[in-house]
Amino acid sequence: MSDVAERCRKVIARLLKVPLERVALQANFVKDLGMESVQSIELIAALEEEFNIEIDTDRAQGNETVAKAIAQVEETVKK
Repeated sequence: MSDVAERCRKVIARLLKVPLERVALQANFVKDLGMESVQSIELIAALEEEFNIEIDTDRAQGNETVAKAIAQVEETVKK
């Protein structure tokens, strides 16, 4: 797993107050991790701060799984 992916997982676990082990790549934010709608905005902000990037909020809110969120962060970091 890449450094970006691992850092994303840690941010997600910290924000959602779940064990890191539950933040699997295939985990669904709502169904598996219990994320509420307001937390999606908080997650975007936390990832932006962690990586010093600006994330496309509209696209990010469509990310249903951890893997999709990580892919977007990795793509944005490369720009």
